[in-house]
Amino acid sequence: MPLSSGIDRARTALTRGLPPPSGALEAPVARSWRRCLERGLDPAGEPQANVIPFPEVRRRRDGSALLRRLALAEMQLLYSQIAGSDFMIAFADADGVVLDTVSDRRFAESAAGRSILPGSVWREEERGTNALGLAVVERAPVAIYGREHFFACHGHLTCIAVPVFDPAGGIAGLIDASCSNEARQQHTHALLRMAAAEMENALIYQAHADALILAFHPRPEYLDTLSAGLLAVSPDGEIRSVNRPGEALLAGLDVRVGAGIEDLFDLRFAAAMDTLIGDGILRARDRAGSAVYLVCRRLGSRGGLAPRAPAPAAAAKLPVPTAPLGFVCEDPALRQRMHGLSKAVAARTAVCIRGETGTGKELMARHVHALSGRKGAFVAVNCGAVPETLFIAELFGHERGAYTNARSDGAPGLAAAADKGTLFLDEVADIPLAAQTALLRFLDTMEVRPVGGQAIRQVDVQVVSATNVDFEAAIAERRFRADLYYRLAGFAIELPPLAARRDFAAIVRHALAAVAPGTAITDAAIDRLAARPWPGNVRELQAELRRAAAEVDAACLDETMFALPAAAADVCPDCANHPLDAARCRRIHAAVTAAGGNISVASRSLGISRTTIYKHLAAVPP
Repeated sequence: MPLSSGIDRARTALTRGLPPPSGALEAPVARSWRRCLERGLDPAGEPQANVIPFPEVRRRRDGSALLRRLALAEMQLLYSQIAGSDFMIAFADADGVVLDTVSDRRFAESAAGRSILPGSVWREEERGTNALGLAVVERAPVAIYGREHFFACHGHLTCIAVPVFDPAGGIAGLIDASCSNEARQQHTHALLRMAAAEMENALIYQAHADALILAFHPRPEYLDTLSAGLLAVSPDGEIRSVNRPGEALLAGLDVRVGAGIEDLFDLRFAAAMDTLIGDGILRARDRAGSAVYLVCRRLGSRGGLAPRAPAPAAAAKLPVPTAPLGFVCEDPALRQRMHGLSKAVAARTAVCIRGETGTGKELMARHVHALSGRKGAFVAVNCGAVPETLFIAELFGHERGAYTNARSDGAPGLAAAADKGTLFLDEVADIPLAAQTALLRFLDTMEVRPVGGQAIRQVDVQVVSATNVDFEAAIAERRFRADLYYRLAGFAIELPPLAARRDFAAIVRHALAAVAPGTAITDAAIDRLAARPWPGNVRELQAELRRAAAEVDAACLDETMFALPAAAADVCPDCANHPLDAARCRRIHAAVTAAGGNISVASRSLGISRTTIYKHLAAVPP
């Protein structure tokens, strides 16, 4: 019989209330398990889920304002690097209290994701062995994989936490990544260490605004990397701060605040600065005899000189990567409705897009144009904005003098302008009845004859139409021809309202990248936004994000920047006290409304069972 793995032996001992066998676990994890047992924690039970009130969260955020700003920018960068991997990135203060999160929504909506929220406390004595709590105790990066967590209920999670040290050497905060699998996330571990190093270097720049900042490394090509040592030096040559790579490179020397730079390196400070200012790089030896290269990254107030070199980008507002402006479609219901769209477009089938105002009908139309691969132009026509008497002339062109006020040189028309491209008929239900016959003939023949002319031109266009009008009602009221509708709706797509979209978070981040590039947003802010009904859909969302970004001077938007939604009757009492649950409940009700009360349709659109929907509907008071 094969020997059990170390973690199997350790958990077997744990179920008996015994400490892990020697060598079964990494030393920090084994020590943590022993402390948990000594505190009387039950590994088969539930951890104490302590969440502090929001006013206290706000006070802690204010106390870590600079570090939080740096952390939020780094979190957004980390999110872009590991997005789609079912991750959550969290920032916590030195006490292990989570202040902000940025995550994939699938993880955020899981049981684990619901427990990692602003205000949640992850001290070891309450939550057992976990990365955040253990990193505080060990003052070092910690990774807890799967069943290395003390509590069995966390056995499917991997959590990695890296402390961020302030210039004085104390823990200023922590950056954490959690995911719902047990895989060894070495790449993520490296990214977190880099993020922490960027934040620590930025803190040195900010804490010592009047100091010289020197970078050093035994190899000159590494002076611009995170492995370089960083020293904050007073105008008199006194060490004020050193980063962790610097401490490692100078191991064995008297590296302490208050020591002189000449105690660390074989040089004369004044002469060295003259060389650094003049030549840019200096080769010297440390007091242990090792050769190093030094460069001045920022001048302080030495000799009355104003700062002559800027701090690195990390000390300023960190850049946040923006998503490429494309088409957001992660909603399962919408993806299902789009199934077959590529084949339809390849066959030059007319596409009709229906949806409420502001749901992104033109974006979908442009997506169709991109799918077609056509080299011609995307030509949009607002059918409701063209006067009835001019509609045919605008669409098909006119000859010189064809009618009063016609252009003296004529015009080719929008259909001809879209040749080899896409003709987008927006608000197509507003086309005048008199023009509907001409449009129907055009769709059948793809022939264009300008008003007042005799020559017929053949064109090749992909036709896409859009409307927010109920076509069936318009046809019944004889405002729209049934045969034209069937010709336009060769492939029909219904866009769900924003409140019913399951990719709401992705839409928010995409919209924010468009209206305020370089600005991040937290999960808590997205949860608050998701709780709104959004009658204006994406346009309303864009306006709200634009307002929030304009009103604040911050690198990140959090939940305090958005008003709480008014209490509504379509939220279950059980969901009302949790933003994420309330948002989900509202999405369920919005989907049922959009489906006209058809529970089966709403169930398919949301990808959840009808039983779940009935539970939420039944819980709402009449």
